[in-house]
Amino acid sequence: MSNVTVVSLGGSIVVPDEVDTAFTAQFVAAIRSRLAQEPQRRFALIVGGGATARRYQEAARSLLPDVDAYTLDEIGIAATRVNAHVIRAAFGDLCRDPLVTDPTRVASFTGRILVGGGWKPGFSTDNVAVRLAETLGARTVINLSNIRQIYTADPKTDPDATPLSSVTWDELREIVGDEWVPGKNTPFDPVATKRAAELAMTVIAADGRDLFNLAALLDGSSFVGTTISGTRAPKPDRHGRSG
Repeated sequence: MSNVTVVSLGGSIVVPDEVDTAFTAQFVAAIRSRLAQEPQRRFALIVGGGATARRYQEAARSLLPDVDAYTLDEIGIAATRVNAHVIRAAFGDLCRDPLVTDPTRVASFTGRILVGGGWKPGFSTDNVAVRLAETLGARTVINLSNIRQIYTADPKTDPDATPLSSVTWDELREIVGDEWVPGKNTPFDPVATKRAAELAMTVIAADGRDLFNLAALLDGSSFVGTTISGTRAPKPDRHGRSG
C-alpha cells in the first residue's frame, strides 16, 4: 500500500492537558484538504495517550505505589483508544473502518482514513505505528509530536543539546536507550526504534502543531524536522579499511 501515509500522532498535541479541539479541527481540515488534492492518498493514524494516559497512570501510582508496569501500560492503552475514538469521530465519513487495536491484523481498509490506538503492554503507539507500516507495506512513518526536532540530549536539562536534521538508527538508540518504560518521554520509543531499524524504515519526526510545515513535509518540500534512517558507517581500522 504505497499510497498510505502512516502517522504516529502524539498524544501530547491531541491532549496536552484537555482535548485540544481547536488543533484537532485544524488537523482534520488539513488532512481532508490533502485528500481532496490527492485522490489516491490515504492516511493511517495511530494516536497517543497524552495527558489522558498520564492522569490515570498517576492516579494508579497514588492508589498503589508499587503498581507494576504491565498495569500502567494497560491504563495507557485504554487512554490512547479513547483519544483515537475522538480522532476517528472527527474524520466522520472518511473513516469507515473500526478502530485498529492490533496493527498486525490489518490487511486493508476501505476508507480514506484509518485510526488506531495502543496495542498491548510493552508497546508504545510509536511502535504500533511502525508495526502497522510493516503490515501495510509502508516504508516511512511520520512521527508528529510537540517537538520540532530530535536533539542530541534533552534540551530541558542539557544546555549543550543541539537539534539534528538527520540521525541514524544507531545514533538514535544511543539517545533513547533500549528499554520501554510506561509514560517515559522520549523522541521515539526505544522498542519502535529497534524494530524500525531492523526493517530499514525511515521515520520523520516533526512538530505536528505546525500544519504549514506538515504540508511541506507531505509535499516533499523543505521542512523542519529530523529524518531517521540508515546505520552508522563502520569506523575504518588503523589501515584505513572499513568493516
